[in-house]
Amino acid sequence: MTEYDDMLANAAGYDSDSSEGDTDDELKEAFAAGLLKPGLNYLGEAPEKKIIKNNVAAMKQKLAELQKNLPWIERLDLINAPAPLAPELAFKEDLHGKERATRLQQEKAGVTLEADVVHNDFKREMMFYRQAQAAVLEAIPRLHSMNIKTKRPEDYFAQMAKTDEHMNKIRTKLLSKEQGQERAEKMSKLRELKKYGKKVQVEVQQKRLKEKKDMMDEMKKIRKGQGGNMDFLENGGGKGDKNGGGKGDKNGGGKGDKNGGGKGGNREAERKRNSKDKKFGFGGKKRNIKKNDKNSTDDVSGFKPFNKGGGGAGGKPGFKGGKKTGKVGSKRPGKGNRQKMKSKKK
Repeated sequence: MTEYDDMLANAAGYDSDSSEGDTDDELKEAFAAGLLKPGLNYLGEAPEKKIIKNNVAAMKQKLAELQKNLPWIERLDLINAPAPLAPELAFKEDLHGKERATRLQQEKAGVTLEADVVHNDFKREMMFYRQAQAAVLEAIPRLHSMNIKTKRPEDYFAQMAKTDEHMNKIRTKLLSKEQGQERAEKMSKLRELKKYGKKVQVEVQQKRLKEKKDMMDEMKKIRKGQGGNMDFLENGGGKGDKNGGGKGDKNGGGKGDKNGGGKGGNREAERKRNSKDKKFGFGGKKRNIKKNDKNSTDDVSGFKPFNKGGGGAGGKPGFKGGKKTGKVGSKRPGKGNRQKMKSKKK
């Protein structure tokens, strides 16, 4: 024997040289005779084969012991064939079969529609439905013939399985849970509205600051003579209506009409615009604009003649021809004289 055989023999607990162990020749003879088969071989007796018994008589006897002769109303068992297939169900089954056949052809599963598991399950569920339908069609008339009602009456009353106290506790618990959820939703909505309001407030403040800054920048440009936009003066004439006009301000703004700003406000803005244009011009000639010419020299419309009271040019009292005459117009009496005059009148 080889060294490997000696190791196996020692592990098995017997001596390889003893006559009790099987030799290689004996094992070969047993394998040739078919006594040894491939796989793991156990020493000792093989387990007994379990004999399957079909004791029909014993099963029938046990069934007779369990069976009880009760009336049908207590058993409510029915043995019937499936109900006829309705046209809509037949159409549905046919449609399902076509869809499954197309799917199997696309997937190249190599399975026919009759052997398809999915379609067979659909047909099996349809058979269950038809079987239940046939049972209902047979049982309802049978119960009616026995004067047994199959519908619950309107005044039906059944004792509750749980007490009113227990149900009130459940109702209170459900109400508290629902109120808690509503409160949480309201709080979350309030937080969102608060965030949105804060955001809108910040945007409005930023917009106002920007408008104020732009207005101050335009005013600085106008003061420095660098042009500038004067539209903010027109827009500030009063409160705007839907077209931009509105109620006038202190400077003459009237009530707004349909087509624009207030009546007085527009006139005031136009007057200011004309005054600015007259003062600063439009970029044309500005030198010698106040120099006299022939027309201005001949124009004496602004000349003021002497008045009757002896006043000189400009109507100044006590002067005549530029000389002081000493005659002054009537003056207001003093305080004491005025009081005397008042006492005399009384």
